[in-house]
Amino acid sequence: MAGVLASARVVKQYERGIVFRLGRLRSEIRNPGFTMIVPLVDRLRKVNMQIVTLPVPAQEGITRDNVTVRVDAVVYFKVVDPAEAIVQVEDYRFAVSQMAQTSLRSIIGKSDLDDLLSNREKLNQGLELMIDSPAVGWGVHIDRVEIKDVSLPETMKRSMARQAEADRERRARVINADAELQASRKLAEAATQMADTPSALQLRLLQTVMAVAAEKNSTLVLPIPVELLRFLEKGASPADQEPAGERPRPLDTRADGTRQERSGPAAA
Repeated sequence: MAGVLASARVVKQYERGIVFRLGRLRSEIRNPGFTMIVPLVDRLRKVNMQIVTLPVPAQEGITRDNVTVRVDAVVYFKVVDPAEAIVQVEDYRFAVSQMAQTSLRSIIGKSDLDDLLSNREKLNQGLELMIDSPAVGWGVHIDRVEIKDVSLPETMKRSMARQAEADRERRARVINADAELQASRKLAEAATQMADTPSALQLRLLQTVMAVAAEKNSTLVLPIPVELLRFLEKGASPADQEPAGERPRPLDTRADGTRQERSGPAAA
C-alpha cells in the first residue's frame, strides 16, 4: 500500500507531466489525471500550460530623435512543448523576462517618440517577433506583447503641451478666417441684390428697427435713407434756382419827382 502511494501522482487539467528515469527524459508526456511512476527511479516534473502574464520592468532609453524615455510592457506567453521548456532552458520564465527587457531597449533605440506615443500596435508586433524568435527553441510561444506606458521628462511634456496649444490656435484662426471669407461673399451678394431692388433695402431697414425695438431700448436712432436725401435735393425751392438776369432793375428818382429805370446791368 505504501509503495502504491509513493508511486501515485496526479496531474492537473492545466498541467503536463515530464518523467525523468535515472536522469534520462522519457518520451511519454503524462496527460492530466492519475498517473504512476517508479519510486526512487522516476522523477515527475509538472509544467504549467496556461498563458502566463509576465510584466517587463520599465526600461530607460534614448529614442532615435534623442529623447530620453522610460517604457514598460507586459508579455503574454505559454508553454507549447513541456519537454523543451524543461530541457532546453534552465528557467524559461526568467529567460523570457530577460529577452523581453533587451528587446524593449532595442525597440526604444530604433523608434521615434511619435511612434512610441501613437503607433504602438506596430511596435508591439515588432517586439513580439523579437522575443518569439529565440523562445521557439525553448518550447515557448509568445502570445502577445503590449507596451503599457511611456514616461517622458517634465520639460518634454511642457514642450508638447505648448506645441499642441499652438496647433489648436492655428486651426482656430484658419477656421475663423474661412468663416469671415464666406460671410463677406454672402454680404457682397446681398448688397448687389439690394442695389437692384431698393425696396428690399427698405424692408431690411424695417426689420432692423423691429429687432432694435424688441430690446426695450429707451433711445432709438434711425438712419436717414439715401432716397429721402435725393428727394429733398430734387424738391428744392424754384426761387433759389431763378436765373440772375431776370431780376427787376432798380428805379432812379429825378428832380421833378418822376422815376426812370436805371440803365445798365441790374445790381446784384
